[in-house]
Amino acid sequence: MSLAISPAARDALTEWLAHLRALDGAAENTLKAYSTDISGYLGFLALHRGGTEGLHSLAALPQTDIRAWMAHERGRGVGARSMARALSAVKGFTAWLADRQGVDATATLSTRAPKFRRKLPRPLAADAAMQVLDVIGDDAREDWVAARDTAVVTLLYGCGLRISEALGLTGAAYPLRDVLRITGKGGKERLVPVLPAAGQAVARYISLCPYQVSATGPLFLGMRGGALNPRLISAAMERVRARLGLPATATPHALRHSFATHLLTAGGDLRAIQELLGHASLSTTQAYTAVDTARLMDVYAKAHPRA
Repeated sequence: MSLAISPAARDALTEWLAHLRALDGAAENTLKAYSTDISGYLGFLALHRGGTEGLHSLAALPQTDIRAWMAHERGRGVGARSMARALSAVKGFTAWLADRQGVDATATLSTRAPKFRRKLPRPLAADAAMQVLDVIGDDAREDWVAARDTAVVTLLYGCGLRISEALGLTGAAYPLRDVLRITGKGGKERLVPVLPAAGQAVARYISLCPYQVSATGPLFLGMRGGALNPRLISAAMERVRARLGLPATATPHALRHSFATHLLTAGGDLRAIQELLGHASLSTTQAYTAVDTARLMDVYAKAHPRA
C-alpha cells in the first residue's frame, strides 16, 4: 500500500519526522510508530481516493475520508487503543501540514478517537518486590552476574527507572551520588534520588565485575563485556516469577510501577511522583491513584463481605 504514496507526501512525512526529532526530542521508537501509522494512512488515502493526493488536499480532507480510514483499520483488526494512537499521529502530521499549506484542517483535527479502557499498572505487593530483590541473582552462573542483576532491579524498584534508563547509565554514574540525572523519553532529563541500597548494590556489582567499566561505556555489562541486553533481565525475572509464584505481569517494568504505587500508598504527592517517573502528563501518573483505590476496595471487600 505504501507504494501508492506520492513523492511529495513521502517527503512531507520525512520532514515532519525530522521536525519531531530535532525540535520535540521525540524518541526513536515513537518516530518509528508514527512513520508506520502515517505511511499506512497515506497509502489508504491514495487507494481510497483513486490516486495520489497533493499536500493541500491531504491537509484539508473531509471527515468522511478520515472515518473511512478508521473503519478500514478497525476492519483489519486494529484495536481501539492502537487506533487512538494512529489517529493522534495523523492529527499531528495534518496540523503541521495544514500550517505549511495555509489550509483549514478542522475536519481531521476534530475527529474523535475511539474510546478504550486504559490498562491499569500492575505493581507487585511491597513484600513481593523485596523478595524479587532478594532472589533475582540466585540462579546466576557467576557471583558478579548475580550482583549485576540485583543492582539493576534495585534501580528499577528503588529509583523508579525504566529498564532502558537503567541500562543507559554509563560508568560515569559510578559511584552513585545522592541524585541521578536521568535522560528519559524524548530526551527529557529529570533528577532522581538514590537510596543507599541502590548505591550499595551497584558498588557490589562493580567490585565483582571482571571487566573494566569505563566512564564513557555502559555501566552494566554482559557476559562478554559488552552492553547488557535487557532481555537478560527479563529472563531473570521469568525465573523469579517461577520461583516465587508471581503472575506473568511481574516484569522488570512492574518494578517501576511498584515504586510509584508504594510511594503513593505511603502518602507521596502525585505531582512529585510524576517528576520522579518523568511522565510528561499528570494524567499518566494518575493511573496509580486508580491502582491504589482498587487495592483499597479489595481490602474493604475482604474485610466486609456481603451477607
